[in-house]
Amino acid sequence: MAVVTRFAPSPTGPLHLGHAFAAITAHDMARAAGGRFLLRIEDIDPQRSKPLWRAQLIEDLTWLGLTWDEAPLCQSDRRALYVAALDDLWSRGLLYPCRCSRRDIEQALGAPQEGVSLAEGPDGPVYPGRCRCRPEGPRPQDQHLRLNIAAAARETRFTETAPGLAGEIRTEAEDYPQSIGDIVLARKDFGTSYHLSVVLDDAAQGITHVTRGADLFEATRIHVLLQDLLDLPRPVYHHHALIRDAAGRRLAKRDDARALSKYRAEGAGPQDIRRMLGL
Repeated sequence: MAVVTRFAPSPTGPLHLGHAFAAITAHDMARAAGGRFLLRIEDIDPQRSKPLWRAQLIEDLTWLGLTWDEAPLCQSDRRALYVAALDDLWSRGLLYPCRCSRRDIEQALGAPQEGVSLAEGPDGPVYPGRCRCRPEGPRPQDQHLRLNIAAAARETRFTETAPGLAGEIRTEAEDYPQSIGDIVLARKDFGTSYHLSVVLDDAAQGITHVTRGADLFEATRIHVLLQDLLDLPRPVYHHHALIRDAAGRRLAKRDDARALSKYRAEGAGPQDIRRMLGL
């Protein structure tokens, strides 16, 4: 099987050292195996995604010496695919509309007892099911849509190849409601979600190996469940270590001081970046 990897940044800010690590890891894995490396622009958020950031991220990746084997795929061009998947899940009774605000969810969860924290899932506090119902009629277009995870979950497994976590991890279906909860699969402002779009696009692009940060380990459990539900192929997942600052905090787009463009402006070269990253 030919190895196909991808890097999928969002054009919502500058690329930093953490992005460079993720992109180089995926690129070098494909090249070492004689495979293909693809670029996907995750621009489903119309408010935060900007053409300026898209142009800069392509410039930064090119400067790093990375090449991709097809024209970049943009999620904003693929809404019809996401709509079809949502219609399928709705028709099977697996989605329901939700009007809850963050405050509504906090109130429904109630104040935790002293020394007891709320259960946290990949997207924050596990949703308490305040709006959960059996869907009726046509799928609404102006509300968040949540996946009824208890109805959807069944025994699933995925391959984890990160150092120290090698082997197959087995997750029982009954664990999903307590550890993940009813995740949002469509947001009313842009009609899909990261979880839904990423599994559909990985399948469409023929991705065989997904390299991602260890912070997305729990999200991977959502993705393998969606792959089961939508009858999609399952890639091999490799969760790599995160790049952190001197205080141990994970780098984010707010960390402009570590933006690749600033290293470039200061005279650094691609090999300097690789050395900084231990690559």
